[in-house]
Formats: sequence, structure tokens, C-alpha cells
Amino acid sequence: MKDNRTHHAHEHHHHPSPSEPKHAHPSGEHASHTGHDKHAGHTPEMFRDRFFVSLLLTLPILYFSEQLQDWFGYRAAQFPGSAWVNPVLGTILYFYGGLVFLKGALRELRARTPGMMTLIALGITAAYGYSLAVSLGLPGMPFYWELATLIDVMLLGHWLEMASVQAASRALEELSKLMPTTAHRIVGDRIEDVPVSALKEGDLILIRPGEQVPADGVVVEGASTMNEAFLTGESRPVPKEPGDEVIAGAVNGEGALKVRVTRTGEATTLSQILRLVQEAQASRSRFQALADRVAGWLFYIALTLGTLTFLVWLALGQDFNFALSLAVTVVVIACPHALGLAIPLVMVNATALAARHGILVRNREAFERAREIRFVAFDKTGTLTEGRFAVRAIYAEEFSEEEVLSLAAALEAFSEHPLAQAIVEAAEGRGLPRPEVRDFQAVPGKGVEGTLEGKRYRVGRPEWAEELGLRVSEALKRGLREAEGRGESVVALMDEERVLAYFALADRIRPSAKEAVQRLKAMGLTPVMITGDAEAVAKTVAQELGIQRYHARVLPQDKARIVRELKTQGPTAFVGDGINDAPALLEADLGIAIGAGTNVAIESADLVLVESDPLDVVRALLLARATYAKMVQNLFWATGYNAIALPLAAGVAYPWGIVLSPAVGALFMSLSTVIVALNAMLLRRVRLD
Repeated sequence: MKDNRTHHAHEHHHHPSPSEPKHAHPSGEHASHTGHDKHAGHTPEMFRDRFFVSLLLTLPILYFSEQLQDWFGYRAAQFPGSAWVNPVLGTILYFYGGLVFLKGALRELRARTPGMMTLIALGITAAYGYSLAVSLGLPGMPFYWELATLIDVMLLGHWLEMASVQAASRALEELSKLMPTTAHRIVGDRIEDVPVSALKEGDLILIRPGEQVPADGVVVEGASTMNEAFLTGESRPVPKEPGDEVIAGAVNGEGALKVRVTRTGEATTLSQILRLVQEAQASRSRFQALADRVAGWLFYIALTLGTLTFLVWLALGQDFNFALSLAVTVVVIACPHALGLAIPLVMVNATALAARHGILVRNREAFERAREIRFVAFDKTGTLTEGRFAVRAIYAEEFSEEEVLSLAAALEAFSEHPLAQAIVEAAEGRGLPRPEVRDFQAVPGKGVEGTLEGKRYRVGRPEWAEELGLRVSEALKRGLREAEGRGESVVALMDEERVLAYFALADRIRPSAKEAVQRLKAMGLTPVMITGDAEAVAKTVAQELGIQRYHARVLPQDKARIVRELKTQGPTAFVGDGINDAPALLEADLGIAIGAGTNVAIESADLVLVESDPLDVVRALLLARATYAKMVQNLFWATGYNAIALPLAAGVAYPWGIVLSPAVGALFMSLSTVIVALNAMLLRRVRLD
């Protein structure tokens, strides 16, 4: 049997009215909110397949390359047309393996943000165009093997990068799955099952115990409690009586309710949150990854230096072919293989290390931004607390705590109410015996009663004692005021004449929450708590955890607004677990979902913590800082050699007989690629605890 009570003030939710604007789906562009425009429409599988096919085409190119034949002292097999093997394979490689980069470059140039794609496209186009010209009779040395290895390494880099963070946002599908598909409509004296889409404003519907509410409405008949935690984050069940609002998606407790529909479809609170998620996804900033910015600078440097090299050597009286070969060498060398791997290799190692600590990285760019975070905003219920009740205090006068707890638990054992379960758990935790109960009865909206050891006892809401006119001692009244002042739920134990005890129950704080808050402060970050709970509850939890800034009674649609306000003061992370957290997770610079939460929160987040441990937030931020440092080091190693190689390739040391040939340039490149790979591996040694 179930009973229906919770001692707390009514919550009034503001629901956007049907007349408020409804936003259609933003265009498909936002569908993946990872800000990864350069990979629009690409999958890791596509890069993988192109990489392996390109690798197969590269092997004969390497075999027939004149430079490799000179270096390794062998002669490639000669047959009619063997001179055309490399031009033909090079052409196939350029258009098959390089197409992704050429298309990406077009997109970047249209958006006027040249980056990695443009730099790669420039390098492979210069290498291919020049090599083809040499094959057709221009004096010089072709670059087919540089072209092939560059395309291979870049495809490998992009494949690794996408495979390590494959995150398409399925939040919207998850949200719509929550909604029941049929409703029980009451017509006259019969009940008919109709699709939810057929419900109209003013319809009367029946909601049975344990069912989800199909549309927003007002209770007309019946009494029950609703679990609205998915929406409000409010951990305690909300009592519903005639005149109270119910929200689509909430789960009905123990009583059947007749409800008059007030809002359907797009106008329901859940649909409004859906819209907020869509808007936040669509407005996600297109954050250019660090490597893209470096690649953008290198693109301009390569173009400028290549052009200057060509013009200066022509002006100095050198012939056209010499000037052109140096210019092309400059452009090809400026596109470093290592740069394509610098960031992906760090990311692969970072995501592997993160996964070992139960941190899943879904959005790499947000992860890069994490080192700048100044504020960490936590949702309270389910994040800092467990979202489960525990007995915090027992106020009893003439009896011991053990005696009253044993009596209350005996009666509450028959109830499924969350507060009842917490009292039973407390008694079991102390190993107390439970006396036998006779004549048990659940009184809806009040509590339970029964006979124990020949006496009649009741357990339920404190108001029930008032209604029955029972005596309450001054000491117990003080206890009740204290518990209410802390915003706790209170359950009373009564006999026929008076109140014997009050049990104060509160949402249990996670064991590691306090340490997490202290460590965040030590890192120079400001923790902030945001909750839908009452002011008293929020204040109590904030004080226990040592959080100075908190916001109470926050409605779902306002969480994202508070995050937006915090962002004006500095980069902000948001840690949450409920559906109502989805818009705030998307709004934040870094959205962190606690794993025990709902699917939707996970889909909207940049990082997902598998364990529900607030300390993992600290670990994730430490890892983000270490990852960023490694990225900067790798970009230095990947591009640093350009500072020496580019002037040499441009012929600065030509008067002394030193010109950097593309072949030696390629060796330089290989060396920096090896350094970058080894440096990325060192990330695995970072200590997060």
C-alpha cells in the first residue's frame, strides 16, 4: 500500500503560455553541437576507409619514387609505362584521399577562417600540381611521395581525432521518448484510450498510479504525490490535490487522479525545455580548435613566403624552374605532418586516461576550453546530494531514539513512500527489531496507522497531529521549527493522545562533495550551487559544503539564464544530472553530466562522469589543464622546425651552397612527428589524485 504526504509548501511553477513563441527546429546544421564544422557530414569510418585505401596506393608510389631509389640504392622494375605509375596513382590519391581536405578548405575559405583543412589543401595541391608539371616535361624533381605521405598522415590524424570523440547529440530524441504515447480520456461515464496528439485543451483525463502524465493540466479529483524530479530537480514527492497543476512527463505516485488538460503538444513545459535545448545547441559558438588557429597562421605564412621566394629569386636573375621549385618546396614543407597528429594524439591519450578515471569526453573543443574555467556551478539534487532521503535528526522527549525509530519503522515498512523507506533504512542501519503490526491502514494524504503491542500509533505529516488535536510538548515544537527552518521534511510519530517524536529527513549529501568543493577552491575556482529546492534547504546544504554562492527556487528555464549571467563574469562549467539541466549544460562553456542522471543530460554534456562522484569534476579539470599544456608543447614541436626549415627551403643559405631539398625537409618532418607522438604518450603519466 502507498500513502501520500510530504510536509512542504506548494511549489508554483511558471509555465510559458501557449501564446509564447514556439521555435521550429533550427536547421540541421546544429544537429551535432560539437562545433566541428570542418567535419560536417564526416564519420570516423569514412576517414578510416580512405586512410587504408590511400595507404595501399602509397606503397607503389614509394617504391617507384626516384628519391627513395637513390637513398636505399635499389632500381625499381622498368616496364612500358612504368614512368606513369606515380603520376596516375598520385592523381587518384589527390582526388580520392585529398577530396575531404579540398572540400573542407572551400568551407573554411567561404567562412573566411582558413585552418587545418586549408593548409593541408594548399600543401597537397602545390605538391600535386608541381609533380604533374614535372611528369609532363617541366625540369625538376616530383613530390609524389611527399604528396602521398602527407595525405595518409592527415587522414590518419582526422580518423583518430573523430574516433576518440564521436558525439552526435541525441538529446532531443531522448527528451521526446519520455512522453507517454496514449492517454485515458474520460468521456461521459466511459474511459477511452486515445493518442496523446489527439488531446485538446479542456479534455478530462485519468492518470492511474505509476503512470506518466501525458499533458500539462490541473487536478480535478483525487489525491496523490508526483515525482517531478526530472523537471524541477526537487527531490521530494510533490503532493497533488484538486486545483494543483501537473506537468507532462511527471510520474504519478500512489493515487488515481482526474486531470483537466490545460496545455498540449508544443505548449507543454517539457516541449518548452526541448525548445531551450534546441536553441542552446544551435547557438553553440563555433570554437576553432587550437590546431586550426595555428594552421591558419601557417597557411598565411606559407602563401606569403612561397610567393616571396618565387619573386625574389626571379628578381635576382635565377631561372623560372629554380624559383618555382624553391617556392613549391616552401609551401609543401610549411604543411607539417606532425601538425595533423599533434592534437589528435594528445586527445587519444587524454580520452584514454579520462576513461580510465570514469570521465568520458564527448566534445573535444569544450575540453580544451576547460582550463580557462573560473566558475563551477553545481545542480544540487543528485549531484552534490544523492537524491535519496536519510534521517538527519530524531526529536523525542520521553522515549529513546531507538524506541521511537523502532515503532515508526514497523508501521512505515508497509508504505512505499520515499520518506517511509528512509525511516525503515535508518532502523535497519541501527539493527533495531520491528514489533508486529495489526490492523494496518494507510490514510491517503496523511500517513499510516496500526496497532503495536496493543496500542494504536500513527506515523505521518505533522499537520495530521494538528487535525487530530494531539498534544505537542514545547521541546518537540522547537525541534519541528528547527527542522522546518532547515527546509527538511518532517514525519511525526503519534499515539492516541500526543506526538511522541519528530523525524527530520533531508537529502543525503554525497560523501566526496565537501572535499570536491575544497579542492576546487584550492585550484582558484568559485563553486556555485543552483537548485530548485527551497531557500532553507539550499542554505543548509551550501553551509555544510562551504559554498558561499547559491541560487534557490530556480525554475528549469532559469538555470540556463543563471549560467549565462555567470559567463559574463568568467568561463563557467555546469555540473548536472536531470533533464531540466540539459539547457544549462549546453549553455555552459563546459557541460558536465553526472552518470547516474538521465540520458538527456548525458547527451547534452561535453563531459560525462560515469561514477556519480563530485571529485571526478576536479579530476576532469586537472586533466583538461594537463591536456592543454601537452597540446601547446606538441604544437611547438610540430611547427617549431618550420622556423629553421622554411628559411632554408626558401634559399636563404643558397650563397653558401646550402638549399633544403624537399627530401631533407621530409626527414625533418618525420623527426618532429616522432617527437610529437612520444610527447603525447607522456600524458598517461599525469597524476589526477
